[in-house]
Amino acid sequence: MGVREALASLVGINGTPNIEYLGPTFRSMILGLTPEELYRTQPHLRIVLSFVARNVAHLGLQAFERVGENDRRRVRTGPLAMLLKRPNATMTGYELLESLVSDLGLYDCAYWFFYEDANAAAGWSVQPIPASWVVEQRGGNFFAPSAYLIQNPDGTRTEIPAESMLAFHGWNPGRPKHGASPIDTLKQILAEQVQAWSYREQIWQRGGRVGAYLTRPAGAAWSDTARKNFAEEWKKRWTGIDGAKAGGTPILEEGMELKRLGFSAREEEWVAVSKLSLGTIAGVYHVNPVMVGILDNANFSNTKEFRKMLYSETLGPTLAMIEDRINAFLVPRLVGEKSVYVEFNIAEKLQGDFEEQAAVISTSTGRPWMTADEARARFNMPALGGNAGELVVPLNVLIGGQASPRDSGTQNEGPKDLGELPQIKAPTRRVKAQRNPNHVAKAEEVLRAFFKRQRASVLARLGSKAPEWWDEDRWNSELSDDLYALSATVSLDVAKSVLARAGLDADQYNAEQTYAFLRAIADKRADAINGTTREQIIAILDGDGPEDADGPGHVFDLAEGERAAKAGLTLVTTVTAFSTVEVGRQNGGAEKTWVVTSSNPRPSHASLNGETVPMDSTFSNGANWPGDSSALDVDEVAGCSCDVEISITT
Repeated sequence: MGVREALASLVGINGTPNIEYLGPTFRSMILGLTPEELYRTQPHLRIVLSFVARNVAHLGLQAFERVGENDRRRVRTGPLAMLLKRPNATMTGYELLESLVSDLGLYDCAYWFFYEDANAAAGWSVQPIPASWVVEQRGGNFFAPSAYLIQNPDGTRTEIPAESMLAFHGWNPGRPKHGASPIDTLKQILAEQVQAWSYREQIWQRGGRVGAYLTRPAGAAWSDTARKNFAEEWKKRWTGIDGAKAGGTPILEEGMELKRLGFSAREEEWVAVSKLSLGTIAGVYHVNPVMVGILDNANFSNTKEFRKMLYSETLGPTLAMIEDRINAFLVPRLVGEKSVYVEFNIAEKLQGDFEEQAAVISTSTGRPWMTADEARARFNMPALGGNAGELVVPLNVLIGGQASPRDSGTQNEGPKDLGELPQIKAPTRRVKAQRNPNHVAKAEEVLRAFFKRQRASVLARLGSKAPEWWDEDRWNSELSDDLYALSATVSLDVAKSVLARAGLDADQYNAEQTYAFLRAIADKRADAINGTTREQIIAILDGDGPEDADGPGHVFDLAEGERAAKAGLTLVTTVTAFSTVEVGRQNGGAEKTWVVTSSNPRPSHASLNGETVPMDSTFSNGANWPGDSSALDVDEVAGCSCDVEISITT
């Protein structure tokens, strides 16, 4: 008889154990149960395992992309983000993680079958395969198989290549390809629980149920008729749910006494045994017993700390293992970028409730940190606009000497000489130059159109062997006009954007003051760009050009591609930085700061990152702003993507 058949004979129709069959072999039968059967029948195992699985799934996996060395951005679109949100046609991201951690808890291994799916929004799907379905690991070597054999519920078998299966498993001594199920470790304690359960069933079914009894003095006279009448009257009045006076206080005959009789769970140590089982299972899964209901030594303070430990010491290693496996084997298949990775959203769990966050941030900043509109947004209320979008700082913080609006204010008690009050300074705002991608795209378009026009003319002259194939005045004039028109438009757009973000009116900027300088920039850039084009053509004509160059047309191929993109970015960077600083100059700006945006800046620019100087001064490299061609050579200007930040008194 197998284990399942034995269990069927042990359990009756209504689920009550057939005590007659609970013999010495019952323990050995329990030890033969599968992890699924133990999960379905053992409440303590289910409590702990579901607690771990639900808390991991509740965190959620998020996708990020590294931007530079110390920055990253959340990836909300693309195949990876969509796959985490909807792994397959029938599951959500929460359900996928819950099944993963549950399988790891029961078997110390779990399997994801991932495959291209044209019907899925992500283009891929992930289907978790129950660990009990994986019956064989085929081929490969001692450390990794080449395929997995799946036993389907209908009896058929499917072989899945290893490259399409993401396997998660723990450490197993001597078996590198397999995990070691915690259930094997727990079966002894679970078997004891079943034995205790069977004993309690025996007590309830076979034990006496006398809760109280009556006594009379040994010598008291009591006829058979009187005793019979008393017994019938007692049952009629004081027992059962239909007793006329059930639940009341009986009046006994002379000499009678009512004595109680029974046993307690404490005397049988049932509670202690139950706690031992739950605590042992919690220990195997590294869960603090307080988190699953053993509250003997719990209080508000340590329970709060145990909650924080849950996402570090308890779940931290499991989360790290899952992240590493997905980042190492699944992410490259989906996006192929080393800068993209997934991570559990642990910070949200550890940052405390809103009251704690508000108190800490308010104290650390020394002032309120949320505007009225931001507060209204938390309650899905519309913004009021106007001053509701600005921080309101209490006067007791500005001039009362308090370090924070949360101070008690006792340091300000007593008279104070009003002459000692500091002057309230007008607020200043820091505004950073923001290079508009549309401006960059337009600059590339203008340059490509110019190069295309120049290509047709120059190659035609070279083809006819005209002695004067290069018209320097024409090309410099045409390109300067194009760049000047573009620069004037970009400059005005940037100035309006900076003024708006500084809270100033657009009429507080005089664009006419910039036209002469913008024309000078256009002339200089046109001369440099055309000079490079001419030198490259001459080099090819003299046989000194690149090996892959098949004639002067190669120069314009590069010009309409890489050079147009690089020169467009350089021009827009220069004009954007100049216009931002010009807004500061025209409106009493105090300072300007060099800001590096590239993840791999040239050393000379990296050393300037964060350098702040007065508005009318130059940075340590002699430039007034990033891309300042009047002070920097071509190598320092070309391809520069740095920004500048200014401070304006509003």
